[in-house]
Amino acid sequence: MSCLSMENMELKSCVMLSSFLEEESLMYYNSGSLSTRGRRPPSKRRESAPARDLQGAPSAAPRGSDLRLREPGGSASSAPNWGRAAAALGTVAWRRARSRRRGRLQQVGTVAQLWIYPVKSCKGVRVSAAECTALGLRCGHLRDRFWLVINEKGNMVTARQEPRLVLISLTCEGDVLTLSAAYTKDLLLPVKTPTTNAVYKCRVHGLEVEGRDCGEAAAQWITSFLKTQPYRLVHFEAHLRPRYSHQMMDVFRPTDQIAYADASPFLVLSEASLADLNSRLEKKVKMTNFRPNIVISGCDAYAEDSWDEILIGDVILKRVMACSRCILTTVDPDTGVMSRKEPLETLKSYRLCDPSEQKLYGKSPLFGQYFVLENPGAIKVADPVYLLGQ
Repeated sequence: MSCLSMENMELKSCVMLSSFLEEESLMYYNSGSLSTRGRRPPSKRRESAPARDLQGAPSAAPRGSDLRLREPGGSASSAPNWGRAAAALGTVAWRRARSRRRGRLQQVGTVAQLWIYPVKSCKGVRVSAAECTALGLRCGHLRDRFWLVINEKGNMVTARQEPRLVLISLTCEGDVLTLSAAYTKDLLLPVKTPTTNAVYKCRVHGLEVEGRDCGEAAAQWITSFLKTQPYRLVHFEAHLRPRYSHQMMDVFRPTDQIAYADASPFLVLSEASLADLNSRLEKKVKMTNFRPNIVISGCDAYAEDSWDEILIGDVILKRVMACSRCILTTVDPDTGVMSRKEPLETLKSYRLCDPSEQKLYGKSPLFGQYFVLENPGAIKVADPVYLLGQ
């Protein structure tokens, strides 16, 4: 094994060790054996329960230097918080390894753009920073492909069937989502769909997934804008049934989950790849024709095809497969008009898969790469992108 491979393994091991030790310390804290922060006053006081975050989960434990253990007799005595100390040591080791290793890692590019597409097939929201979760990018209340238009049978509706969906934009202020379209009154929706609303069984690419109905006003708004047939809008929630990428393509891990995305939580594409495609087209296309989540600059065209694993900040992403392109790429994101030809025909002239992979990709051209999450964290525009696993 090469020194480079061993150093990559060291970095990944430190990342995982830090995460594990952090979880262990939180479990120790949540077991109830720890008192509240700081020294207890002489008089007895009722201790408050650990604070809970917006999802109801216990918040992070206080720092180890401030924690005290309660002895059987009821008094608080000083004792080392080994769980927290171990987590701190793990974090220090990880950060040292990361700092040392990144000095020798190969930087393959820079994050140029980050995109979240809250409603599947509608306009994307460009953000400067986002959290990488197992289900895709998150920025505040905005989650990638967490809203979906369905027909009366519960089947997904995308720009493949309704090209004008790409004209609907979404913004979020506070706890309110706003859907907007030209010559149409804005639709205001609460970030959290009322729990009294029905949960529907929906189908995305033939696989069943659940979604909570967003109500009659949303259904009427979507239906009125598209003017073709009755539609409804549903919202995915963390406790609802997701889809498993492995059910569509066995190159994914059995644990890889998605909400309403086509196949994977992350789609990576480089600016150079788009520039190369546009050099072959009479009418240029935009990055939004291809709806990537992470756009990379500073690399060669199609360099993303060879990145097995990449490191951005503390986030590790693992490449699974290429993105096979369909007729949706021919929808003009500015007009909502489908050409049914370009850029798909040009892509077919030089971006078809190797014959040995036709079972996986068929006759669709490949453009961009699907990644899954190996280690979570936050990323931002201008972050360097490093290559791992080589």
